Amino acid sequence: MGQGRGSAVVGAVMVCMLLLQYSQVARAAVYTVGGAKGWTFNVASWPKGKRFRAGDTLVFNYSPAAHNVVGVNRVGYSRCTTPRGSKVFKTGKDQIKLVKGQNFFICTLPGHCQAGMKIAITAA
Repeated sequence: MGQGRGSAVVGAVMVCMLLLQYSQVARAAVYTVGGAKGWTFNVASWPKGKRFRAGDTLVFNYSPAAHNVVGVNRVGYSRCTTPRGSKVFKTGKDQIKLVKGQNFFICTLPGHCQAGMKIAITAA
């Protein structure tokens, strides 16, 4: 009889862990960067007023012949440069999951980042 109770407790703990994991995934949101306009010039202010969490997904919609998306660090963001090893996205329908902390994205085509085609997001 003692084994049965132990198994029930282990089973209950496993169910609670699965529910907790599911609730964290269920809370993840999807944001289209730039709204209806998509990933374009002067989008730097788009994140203002939004609350982002780690695991949320950013969708970057753009013409791949005209733009790209590059995940960079703070220096790359402020200087509009691409640090070595930066991930370049170029499908025009890129989906990028946010990590906890600061997330920086720029367009690396000449002059685009300088024209405001960059965003900085802090995810809780």
